[in-house]
Amino acid sequence: MLRARIVIDKERISGKIDRRIYGSFIEHLGRAVYGGIYEPGHPEADEHGFRRDVLELIKELDTPIVRYPGGNFVSAFKWEDSVGPAAQRPKRLDIVWHALEPNEIGVNEFAEWAKKANTEAMMVLNLGSRGIDAARNLLEYCNHPSGTYWSDLRISHGVKKPHDFKVWGLGNEMDGPWQVGQKTAGEYGRLANEVGKAMKLFDPSLELVACGSSNRNMPMYPQWEATVLDLCYDQVDYISLHSYYGNEDDDLPTYLAQSIGMDEFIRGAVSACDFIRAKKRSRKTVNISFDEWNVWFHSKVEDNDGVPWTVGPNQLEDIYTFEDALVVGCLLITLLKHADRVKIACLAQLVNVIAPIMTENNGPAWRQTIFFPFMHASKFGRGVTLDIPVKSPVYDNKEYGDVPYLESVVTYDEENGQITIFAVNRSQKEPLLLECDLRSLSAFKIIEHIILRHEDIKATNSKENPENVVPYPGSDVKIENSMLTARLPELSWNVIRIGII
Repeated sequence: MLRARIVIDKERISGKIDRRIYGSFIEHLGRAVYGGIYEPGHPEADEHGFRRDVLELIKELDTPIVRYPGGNFVSAFKWEDSVGPAAQRPKRLDIVWHALEPNEIGVNEFAEWAKKANTEAMMVLNLGSRGIDAARNLLEYCNHPSGTYWSDLRISHGVKKPHDFKVWGLGNEMDGPWQVGQKTAGEYGRLANEVGKAMKLFDPSLELVACGSSNRNMPMYPQWEATVLDLCYDQVDYISLHSYYGNEDDDLPTYLAQSIGMDEFIRGAVSACDFIRAKKRSRKTVNISFDEWNVWFHSKVEDNDGVPWTVGPNQLEDIYTFEDALVVGCLLITLLKHADRVKIACLAQLVNVIAPIMTENNGPAWRQTIFFPFMHASKFGRGVTLDIPVKSPVYDNKEYGDVPYLESVVTYDEENGQITIFAVNRSQKEPLLLECDLRSLSAFKIIEHIILRHEDIKATNSKENPENVVPYPGSDVKIENSMLTARLPELSWNVIRIGII
C-alpha cells in the first residue's frame, strides 16, 4: 500500500477562503437557460417559469455567485432587448452560438432567479461590440434607486428596488479570435480603464473584473495580463482566468495531473499582477477571478442538433464520467490552495451546458458525477486554507514530471470548529494510507469520511440511473496518539471532517 503524510497546524494559514470561490456560470447558450433554469409549462415550473427541481439542486451546491449572461454570448448582446414587457422584446440571432435568442429571460428575470437560488450575480458587460455608454446605462438601470431615465425605466418595468449588483465583469475573453469584437491587449486595457472609471464614478465600492487570458496556451499569456493591468490597474479588482481540461487521448495519468497546469497558470497570472503592482508602486493588490473552469471535451462547439437558429438547442452537453469527477476534485483542491489570491471562481457552467446538473425538457433533473466534489468543497471548505507539508510517493509523467499520488488541501473553519481534509488518490492500482499529524490540536474527533469512487472510471449518471456514481461513507479512519490514519481507495475523492472539541 502507498503511504503519504501531512502535518496539520491550524496556526499555519496560507489563505482566507472567499465563499465566491464556489461560484458558477449561466450563459445564454444551449439549454442552460431555456430548458435549464427556465421552462414554463414544466410540472416543476413556478409562477415565473423557473424549474423548482433545478433550484433545489443548485441550493445543494450552495453557489454564492453566478456569472451572467456570458461568455461569448455577451460580446454581441444588446441588454436593452432583454428588459421591458416580454411580449414586446425582439427576437435576435445569436451569431456566436448559431441559436435564436427570444429574450424571454433578461436582466430582471435573472435577478429574480438569483434571489430564488440564494446567490448573487456577477454581471458581465459587452465590451466586444459596445462600450462605455451601454455599460454605464445598464449600471444606472440596475443600481440607481429612481429619478433618472434609466432607473425610472426599470421601475416602469415593474422592478421598484434596484438590483444593486456589486460585481461586474468588463467583457469576456477579449484576447480570443473567436470573440465578437476581439481586441489587442492595448485596445482592451484602455477600454477597460475607461469603462471602469465611469462605473467607479457611479459607485466606488463596485468590484470590477478585467479580462485575462482565455487559457494558458494563448500566445500573449502572461504578457496580456501585464499589458492590460498596466493600463487599468487603478480601476479593477480582479483579472480573470479561463481554462478547460480534457482527456482526448484517453491518458488517465496525464489527465489526473492537469491540476498542476492550473496551478502554474495561476502562479503566472499572480506574478504578472504583482509585477504591475511593483511597477506602479501601488499598495493595492489585484486578485484572480478564475471565472470559467471545468472539464470540457466530450462535446464540440459545432453541436447544435444539426439545426441552427433554434431556441435552446442541445449544445455542449458533456456527460461526465467518474474520472472527470476526480479531475474536478483535483482542480477544486488547486483553487483552494490559492485561496490567498483566487477570490472568485466560476464552474462553467451550472445546468446542461458542461454542467454538474442535467435536465430533460419536460422531464427530470439529476446530478452528474462532478456535482459531488463541488458540493463537498462548497459545503465544507470554509474559513481558511492551511499550509500543510506533504510527503507523497510520485509517478513519472511525460507532461508534468513527478506527480504526487496524493493531491490534498486542508481547510480550517474556526467559527464551526472543524478541519476538513480534501484528498484525491491518483493511483490506479493501490490504496493510499494517509497519515495526518494532528499534534497541534488539543482535542478532536472524527466527524465523517466521505468517499466518491466507482469501479468503472467511465461510469456516468443518467436519467435512467441517476445514482450510479454517488458518495458513500468511509469506515477505515482512526486516531491514535494524535495521528489520524485513513485508507484512501485507489482512484478516489475523499473528504475527512474533523471536529475540534
